[in-house]
Amino acid sequence: MCLLLIAYDIHPRYQLVLAANRDEFYERPTAPLGFWEDNPQILAGRDLRRGGTWLGIAHDGRLAAITNYRDPKTTRKNVPSRGLLVKEFLFRKQDAESYIEHIKEVGKKYNGFSILLGDKNGIWFYSNRGNAIQRLSPGIHGVSNHLLNTPWPKVKKGKSALGAIVARQEEIDPEEILNVLSDKSYPPDGDLPETGIGLEKERMHSPLFVTSEDYGTRSSSVILMERSGKTIFLERRFLPEGFGRFREETICFNFMLGDFGRI
Repeated sequence: MCLLLIAYDIHPRYQLVLAANRDEFYERPTAPLGFWEDNPQILAGRDLRRGGTWLGIAHDGRLAAITNYRDPKTTRKNVPSRGLLVKEFLFRKQDAESYIEHIKEVGKKYNGFSILLGDKNGIWFYSNRGNAIQRLSPGIHGVSNHLLNTPWPKVKKGKSALGAIVARQEEIDPEEILNVLSDKSYPPDGDLPETGIGLEKERMHSPLFVTSEDYGTRSSSVILMERSGKTIFLERRFLPEGFGRFREETICFNFMLGDFGRI
């Protein structure tokens, strides 16, 4: 995952609005959003190479999402997959606050990451490159390949667009959020961060929706969690058919927390 946008506890109807783009190499095998055969209490996509996931929700409303922290100088080979942190939280019967304390203890084993964990008691953020656990306050938040609310252009633009949608305090159409996530425009080079990958790659990664010859946005996801427990989880997958051209597949689940039967 390379972009998370969160509107938390500021809408009269929705306790949580989450928008996310997962950026990855096109060749990496991935299962679409669905209930896992080895644990039907989990709804998520799945990395078929390492078995973890980037974004998922458990039947009781616990949710987790992770982004990579971009720092090529410290990247190591033969370390555990960061997506397993999300998987393990969703598998466990453990609250978000205590599990994120556990992640803080074991986080040094992994390459750089930022993770969000949530349950009925709140949402927490931790990065093994920041080392401080934060509880999210009500408001609009964003994470890309750095820390919470680092003002990279895509984070600022995404937060502003999501904030405008939520501020209307109306029923939210997931398609409107997907339109935000589909933005392929590039910010000025002078606004780009310097993360050690060079200007050309910084520019390639800078839009909300990333495209390149072999790497880019593989899926966009929207979670709308109402205060009543009614929840929508939508994933739109982009299957590459040549540079800049994709075939889209959309999967949408509607359910009540505590019951994964469709409404």
